[in-house]
Amino acid sequence: MDRIRIRGGRQLKGSIPISGSKNASLPLMVTALLTDRKLTLHNVPRLADITTMIQLLQQHGVEIDAAPGENGHSRGTTLTLKAGKIASTTAPYDIVRKMRASVLVLGPLLAREREARVSLPGGCAIGARPVDLHVAGLKALGAEIDIDGGYLVAKAPKGLKGGRYTFPKVSVGATENLMMAAALAKGTTVLANAAREPEITDLAHCLQAMGVSIEGVGTETLTIEGVETLKEATHAVIPDRIEIGTYAMAVAMTAGDVELVGGRLDLLEAAVQTLRSAGVALEPTEKGFRVHRTNGALQGVDVMTEPYPGFPTDLQAQMMALMTRAEGASMITETIFESRFMHVPELARMGANVTIHHESALVRGVPKLRGAEVMATDLRASVSLAIAGLAAEGETTLHRVYHLDRGYERLEEKLAACGAEIERLKG
Repeated sequence: MDRIRIRGGRQLKGSIPISGSKNASLPLMVTALLTDRKLTLHNVPRLADITTMIQLLQQHGVEIDAAPGENGHSRGTTLTLKAGKIASTTAPYDIVRKMRASVLVLGPLLAREREARVSLPGGCAIGARPVDLHVAGLKALGAEIDIDGGYLVAKAPKGLKGGRYTFPKVSVGATENLMMAAALAKGTTVLANAAREPEITDLAHCLQAMGVSIEGVGTETLTIEGVETLKEATHAVIPDRIEIGTYAMAVAMTAGDVELVGGRLDLLEAAVQTLRSAGVALEPTEKGFRVHRTNGALQGVDVMTEPYPGFPTDLQAQMMALMTRAEGASMITETIFESRFMHVPELARMGANVTIHHESALVRGVPKLRGAEVMATDLRASVSLAIAGLAAEGETTLHRVYHLDRGYERLEEKLAACGAEIERLKG
C-alpha cells in the first residue's frame, strides 16, 4: 500500500494550478444517463473517484472517451459521454460500496428507464449519511421504492411526475438526485430548502445547457420544468473549492507565498473570511489569487461548519491542522457529519493539543509539531495530516493514502513544485 513521506520545515513558494471540482464532476457525469445524446465535460480531474464513476456508468451502458484537458492551466481530462441505450438499471454493490456518490444514478435511471436497482452506498467512514432524503424526494415525484437485500429498488411504471418536495434538512446529494430526476419528470417540480453549494449551481447550468428550464439557481428554491428529451451539450467543470481552500491553508501553514492559478475566492467566501481573520492574506491576481501570511504569526479563530454559504465541512480537518500552529486557542465545531474528528488522534501524535467535547474540538496552538507515522481515516483527514507534516520538524509518513487519491489530483507533484520535500513510497 502506498505511503507519502514528508520532510517538514520548507516554505511553499511559487504557483499551484487548481484542478476541476471532484464534487461537481461526479453528478455532471451522471447526467449523461438522462439522454442518448452526447455530453462533453471539460476540466474533469484525474482522481480515483472519477475512475470509479466511469466504471459504474460504463456498466450502465455509457460510452466514455477521455482526452487530455484543453484549459491550459491544469492537466484535467475532457470526457465525452454517450448513453445511447441503458444496458443495465442495476448499480451493483461492488462498485457503489467504493463511493457514496454512486447513489446519484438512482434518480436519472428511474426517470429515463422507469426503474432502478441501486445498492445502498458505502464510502468513507465519517458517520451515518443516510439516503432517506433521496428516497422521500423521489417518492414525492411518484416513485415506488423498497429496500430488498441491501438494494434500493425503485419503480415508476408511468414515469415520474413533477411535484413539490421540501427537504427537512439541507442535502447536497439528495438535491442533485432530485434535480436530475425532475429533468425528465412530466410537469413542474419545486425543490424547497435545496442545497445552494457551487456544485449545485454548476449542475443546474449543465442541465440548462441540455435544454432543461431551471429557475432559482443559487437559491434555496429550485423550480424545474421537465422535458421529454435532453439535447447534446458541452460544459466546463468549475474549479475545486475544497482544493483551493486546502492549498491556501497549506501555504499559510508553512508561512509560504504561492499563487493559486485558477483559484476563485467567490467559491468559498466563508473560508476566505475565516482565513483572513487568522492572519492569512488572500489577494486576487490575473490568474487566480496569492496566499501569504499577513504579518507573521497565525491567530486562533473559532469555526463552525455549516451548509453553503457557511464554512465547508470538507475544510474542517485542514483548518484544524492550521490552528495547531496558531497563537491562542480555537474552537472548531462540526455540525454536518458525526465522527468527523478521527484525524485528532493522529494530529496528537505529531504534538498537537486538541481536546474533543461532543461536536466541538478545542485547539490550543503549540510552538512546533513533530513528524510521526500517521494514518489517514478519510479523504479530508488525510490531507490535514499532510498539511501538518509540511510544517512539522523531521519526517512524517502518511499511511492509507488511497483516501487522498480519491480527491486530490497530483498532490505530491503540486507541492513539490513549490519546494515541499514530499515523495510517494510505493508499497
